[in-house]
Amino acid sequence: MDITGAELFVKALKEEKVDILFAYPGGQAIDLFDALYGEKDIEIILPRHEQGLVHAADGYARSTGRIGVCLVTSGPGAANLVTGIATANYDSVPLVCFTGQVPTNLLGKQTFQEVDIVDVTKSISKYVVRVERREDLAEIIKRAFRIAKSGRPGVVVVDLPKDIQKEYGNDTYPSVCDTADDRNISVGSGGCSEEMEKALDILNKAERPLFLIGGGVNIACAGKEMTRLSELTGIPVVTTIMGKGAIPTTHRSYVGNLGIHGSCGANLAVSRCDVLFAIGTRFNDRITGKLQEFAPDAVIIHADVDVDVISRNVTADVSIVADAKEVINALLKKAVSLKTEKWLEEINGWKEQYPVSMNYQGVTPQRIMEAVNELFEEAFITTDVGQNQLWATQFLELNEHKRLLTSGGMGTMGFGLPAAIGACLGNPGKPVIAISGDGGIQMNIQELATAVVYELPIVVCVLNNGWLGNVRQWQEMFYNKRYSATCMRYRRSCGFFSCANSVAENRPDRECPEYTPDFVKLAESYGAEGIRVLDVCDIKTALEKAKQNRKIPTVIEFVIPGEANVLPIVPPGKAISEMIIEVIQ
Repeated sequence: MDITGAELFVKALKEEKVDILFAYPGGQAIDLFDALYGEKDIEIILPRHEQGLVHAADGYARSTGRIGVCLVTSGPGAANLVTGIATANYDSVPLVCFTGQVPTNLLGKQTFQEVDIVDVTKSISKYVVRVERREDLAEIIKRAFRIAKSGRPGVVVVDLPKDIQKEYGNDTYPSVCDTADDRNISVGSGGCSEEMEKALDILNKAERPLFLIGGGVNIACAGKEMTRLSELTGIPVVTTIMGKGAIPTTHRSYVGNLGIHGSCGANLAVSRCDVLFAIGTRFNDRITGKLQEFAPDAVIIHADVDVDVISRNVTADVSIVADAKEVINALLKKAVSLKTEKWLEEINGWKEQYPVSMNYQGVTPQRIMEAVNELFEEAFITTDVGQNQLWATQFLELNEHKRLLTSGGMGTMGFGLPAAIGACLGNPGKPVIAISGDGGIQMNIQELATAVVYELPIVVCVLNNGWLGNVRQWQEMFYNKRYSATCMRYRRSCGFFSCANSVAENRPDRECPEYTPDFVKLAESYGAEGIRVLDVCDIKTALEKAKQNRKIPTVIEFVIPGEANVLPIVPPGKAISEMIIEVIQ
C-alpha cells in the first residue's frame, strides 16, 4: 500500500514508541502536522519558542533515558534549534530533530525560509542527513533513532523537504537497521580485557587511589554499581558536575565536585592522588585547570565509550574503550578491598578544614538548597547556567531519587525552565524543580505559558541578585571591578558612572532603579502563582506552598545578596590546587 512521506513519518514515530513530540508548525512542515492530526498515541507539545522546544526535548530525554524527538519547520524554525542541538550533543543526550525543508527542486535558490540546516549543524551533531529520495525515508528515520542512542548518545538531525513529505511510496518501515555506527567496543561480560587487567594491577598497588566519575556513569545508569564498587574497594570518589549524583552525595566515599569551582577536598585529592581512575569524562578545561599540573603524581586510567575523547586533553597511561556500566561491572568482579584508611583520613581533614559554605546573612543560595534537600525526598532538579548552577552543584544532596539535569559542556543560559517542562512531561507525578538566575530565566521565560497550558506543577526558583552574577564575579575578582554590562537594574538614565561601568559599586548617594520585570506579577499574568521571598523564615514556607500546587507552576523569587560569590574558585591559568577560598573585601 502506498502512503505519503508524511504518513510514513507518523508510522515511523509510532514504531519507535514516541509518545511525546515537541513540535512547532510552519509552512514546510505543515504536511507532517496534517498527518499527525487526531493521532492519539503521540501527544504534540507546542512550546512558545523553538529553543524552548529543543531544551524541553532534552530535559525529557535526560530524565527518562528515552530519545527526545523534535519537529520544526524550515528556515528560522530550524535555525532556532541550533543552540539546543549543541547543548544536547555536547552532553551526550539522545535527540532526533526533524526539520521541514523547501522542496528539493528549490534548494540552493534562496527560496523563502530556506536554510541549509545540514551544513549548519554538522559540527554540533552526531549525525545529520537530508532525505533526497522518498524510497530512502524509512531507512533514514530508522537509522536516525539507532544512531542517537548507540555508543555515546547524541543528536541526529533529519531534514525533510516538502516534496518528499507529499510523495507517495511504500508503507514499509524496517524493524532493524544494520547501518548505524555503534562506536562501542565492549570489555565483555565474561572477563576483563588486557587493559582492564593492567588497570586492576595498578589500582591494587596504589596508596592514594581515586575514582573520577563523569556524566557517562549517569548516562549508563550505573550509579548503584559505582556505589558498590567504591564500598568494595574503599576508594574515594570525586565527580564532575555532570557526574554528580552517580553515588549519593551524602555517602562516606563521596568527596565532592572538582574543577574551577570544585570543593577543596576534591581538588586537593585529585592533585595528590597516585592513581586516578576516570570513568565517563572528557577531562575538559573546567575540571582540569592548568593541564600541566593536573594530577601531577598520578597514573591516569581513562575509560570512556568514545575512543576519540581518550587522551585528547589528559594523556592516559591506560585506556579502556567501553560503556561505563560494563567497566564498573568488570571491576566489581575482580576488584578487592584496599588499605585506604590513611588516605581517606587525609581527605576528610581537607573537607573539615575547608568546608563549602556561604558566609552571608539573610536569604542565601545555601539556605535555599538546604531547604530543598529537607523538603523534597525525590525530584528532578534542572538548572540554568551561572552562579545558580554552581550553588546547586555545591549544596544540593543528590542520589538516585534526586537527580540534577544541567547544561554542562555548552553552559547554556535559558536551559532550566524548558528542560524542567520536558522532565515533568516525561515523569508524571514526580516533583520537578527549576533553579535559575534572574538573567537566565528571562532567556526562555515565555515557556512559563507552556507549563501553564499543560498544567505542569513545576517549582521555579529564581535566585535574583540583580546581576549576571557569574560574569560580575569574574569582573570583581579578575577585572578590577569594571562591571561592564552585568547590572540587571541598569537604566540609560543611570549614566556611565554607575555600578555597571565603574569601580564605585556601593556609592551611598546612588539608589538603584526598580528591577524589571516584577517576577511575581509576570508569573501571575501567565496564570502561574508568584511568591517573593525576602526573609530566611519564608524560604521553607514558600517551597511548601509550591509543593501543594498540583496543576500550575509556581515561581518563587528569592532575593539574594548581590555581592554573593561562588567559592572556591580557581583563577584563570592556575592549577586546581591553587584555589581562592575566600575574598577579603
